[in-house]
Amino acid sequence: MTNPSAPRMTNLFLQLGLDADEAAIAQFIRSHQLAADVGLADAPFWNEAQRQFLSEQLKADAAWAIVVDQLSESLHEDAVKARTGLD
Repeated sequence: MTNPSAPRMTNLFLQLGLDADEAAIAQFIRSHQLAADVGLADAPFWNEAQRQFLSEQLKADAAWAIVVDQLSESLHEDAVKARTGLD
């Protein structure tokens, strides 16, 4: 049995109040790509509670920090590809 509060991408999306099935996560990531100079917690699509949660987890280097970092990398994927010329 898995721990429902374990830091995983699906549980992060649940924590953020977002649809957490695999297809919804993939769609969210595809449709919310960020510019390279926009920090994850600074993204315009978060509400204040979401922004605060993400920021706190990164600052605290908490158990969630790894998953939050993974989300950040995913949301910056297009910017990284553009900068490195990969596609």
